Amino acid sequence: MTLTVHQFPCLQDNYGFLARDEATGKTACIDTPDAAAILSELDKLGWKLDLILNTHWHPDHAGGNAEIKAATGATVVGPGEVTRLTPLDREVVGGDTVQLGETRFEVIETGGHTLGHIAYFDAADKIAFVGDTLFALGCGRLFEGTAEQMWTSLQRLAALPDQTTVYCAHEYTASNARFALSVDDAPALQTRAADIFAKRERGEPTVPTTIALEKATNPFLRAPVLAGRVGAEGKPDYEAFGAVRAAKDGFKG
Repeated sequence: MTLTVHQFPCLQDNYGFLARDEATGKTACIDTPDAAAILSELDKLGWKLDLILNTHWHPDHAGGNAEIKAATGATVVGPGEVTRLTPLDREVVGGDTVQLGETRFEVIETGGHTLGHIAYFDAADKIAFVGDTLFALGCGRLFEGTAEQMWTSLQRLAALPDQTTVYCAHEYTASNARFALSVDDAPALQTRAADIFAKRERGEPTVPTTIALEKATNPFLRAPVLAGRVGAEGKPDYEAFGAVRAAKDGFKG
């Protein structure tokens, strides 16, 4: 089984993703940040859309559902919270699976950014679409969930194979790197940050990333190690995470 992922920028800092099962030609878009851009990319590639896979309900992730469904007839799949914005054809929760041709996506519960946020993991190809839960050197804001919930969700993603390719939904990495350097002086982070800044100067994307790279350098996954730097000594791991998240929320660099 082989899944081909086509990534493209849209809106101000989102990425769109089209995923094609090469065995059957079945194609999905992961979230719908920009209907016009997604339909244009499908046309350029000559791909027919079969599925829309939503990670959460926010308009820059599900706002294009109706227009794309009307244009393609694609089946809309996502967590129940998406119905706050647009109808679903199939509601899924953590532990469910979604089939795209011969590609099998495992649905992973990743609440915290929103309560019902989910991710999609293709174990055969070691590819994960994580929406706004895990970013390159970052994680989503806690708009609806708690620090404990988000920490638990991040640990579910961190438990995926190290070589898993991680597609996150925004190009936030340079800003995330500046914050990470303010709380962590690990050599691996310094090396990665320099590479990120150089890529962005050249206009290159920093997405996708990998689970191994995030475990080694992402301050939100390294929160227990950084507890002393963020005033969370001796506290549970999720409280150390919460302290790092609060520091990022107030960061002005």
